[in-house]
Amino acid sequence: MKAKASLVLAPEAKGDVGEAYRWYETQSAGLGLEFLRNVEAALDFVRRLPEACPVVHASFRRVLVRRFPFAVVYEYEPDRARCVVYAVFHSSQDPDKWRGRLPQP
Repeated sequence: MKAKASLVLAPEAKGDVGEAYRWYETQSAGLGLEFLRNVEAALDFVRRLPEACPVVHASFRRVLVRRFPFAVVYEYEPDRARCVVYAVFHSSQDPDKWRGRLPQP
């Protein structure tokens, strides 16, 4: 069985998750925690099968968060066996917002 890839969250991605968590908690107690569980499930999927998600821009991939209108944008570095998460964004947002965070080749 292949080992899981390591996972690195950029500070902006951590901020995205925190902001969404706080917003969902204001909507309904416990909803923020449910959001976090679903984000964690998406991240675990990425760690287990980093090349399974579609490429959406250059070498960057996207996995959707179950039950919530969010997507995780990451890059898999096979030579380092790691995934770098650059954004966790609401799907209604302008994609240029997360594309501006990506490293340039």
